[in-house]
Amino acid sequence: MSPAAGVSVPLLGDSKGTPPPASVPGAVFNVATSIVGAGIMSIPAIMKVLGVVPAFAMILVVAVLAELSVDFLMRFTHSGETTTYAGVMREAFGSGGALAAQVCVIITNVGGLILYLIIIGDVLSGKQNGGEVHLGILQQWFGIHWWNSREFALLFTLVFVMLPLVLYKRVESLKYSSAVSTLLAVAFVGICCGLAITALVQGKTQTPRLFPRLDYQTSFFDLFTAVPVVVTAFTFHFNVHPIGFELAKASQMTTAVRLALLLCAVIYLAIGLFGYMLFGDSTQSDILINFDQNAGSAVGSLLNSLVRVSYALHIMLVFPLLNFSLRTNIDEVLFPKKPMLATDNKRFMILTLVLLVFSYLAAIAIPDIWYFFQFLGSSSAVCLAFIFPGSIVLRDVKGISTRRDKIIALIMIILAVVTSVLAISTNIYNAFSSKS
Repeated sequence: MSPAAGVSVPLLGDSKGTPPPASVPGAVFNVATSIVGAGIMSIPAIMKVLGVVPAFAMILVVAVLAELSVDFLMRFTHSGETTTYAGVMREAFGSGGALAAQVCVIITNVGGLILYLIIIGDVLSGKQNGGEVHLGILQQWFGIHWWNSREFALLFTLVFVMLPLVLYKRVESLKYSSAVSTLLAVAFVGICCGLAITALVQGKTQTPRLFPRLDYQTSFFDLFTAVPVVVTAFTFHFNVHPIGFELAKASQMTTAVRLALLLCAVIYLAIGLFGYMLFGDSTQSDILINFDQNAGSAVGSLLNSLVRVSYALHIMLVFPLLNFSLRTNIDEVLFPKKPMLATDNKRFMILTLVLLVFSYLAAIAIPDIWYFFQFLGSSSAVCLAFIFPGSIVLRDVKGISTRRDKIIALIMIILAVVTSVLAISTNIYNAFSSKS
């Protein structure tokens, strides 16, 4: 098992020796960017399903559990001899544990890359949802042409924006793009808040429900389908080791994770509330789609466009971080005996290009992000975020777990398994019910 790609490895074509340790602000931006990806788009839809109070509570609980699970992961990593997620799973459960972690990282990150491209496609080229058509910004600005179709717009974005960024071999090298990405996310939230407050003053907002409404369309078990979406929105554990081991001290990663989680929880709560206030029961699973409507004024239309453009750019800058850990784990599964990926330019380029092509083709074929979120959050993401870290603590091969740690780990696993099983069962039942 090779260590995580990016640990003390220079950029492509750079051979000036070992680079200096990464900075804490850079780590905060990289962690925040890993968290605030596609998940933010569905937070307003969670408010619609759950109501404001349960949604707020769920976001805060999942954020706290995410911080605890990262702490478990890093404590057991530093007590052993590994530098990767798969490595700490290997120490606890053998080669089977390492393979399980790698497969889950691959599934989660492949799904994440596809989600990002679907959202970018929605923003640039629109989406047709049943009989409802939402135009993309390129179509609104220039009309409908072949060159602003979903296929061509995504291809252009991959080649000229994402490809140059995914060629970096160190996570720290992405700190500036991550900082810009985080600022774009904050700008996105700020504009949404401003639009919601303006609409509130003008009496155009809808009163948000504080609690869920259960009727013939929504059952109690349907509420559990929102849990995997929140779990996916806080799953960043695949990047903890690459980011953490570029820092000088282990304690710096703890600080970076806590600051990033606090920032992201505030962002999620704000966009969830104000997005739901703006669109009410018409809130889409990808809220960016809602911003294609006519705002009634030139300023309003400009702000609607800014919202969509800012977040599309944010997603483009998040893409390389997700690609980073995915590429490393695929390489470790396929070529466990080979040297580190960062030292083999040919292998590095082939894996990078294959991942881009596969993500592009899947994003063209898959239409909606909500069900994708539910699948990821009920399977691989919940394993990476809660089940695997909790299992490592209960296994305790290093003898460092306290009684408190084991109680928290057990509660974490039980909550994760129960909610995931209920969400999967409900989705399967609803799928068969809709066909009958």
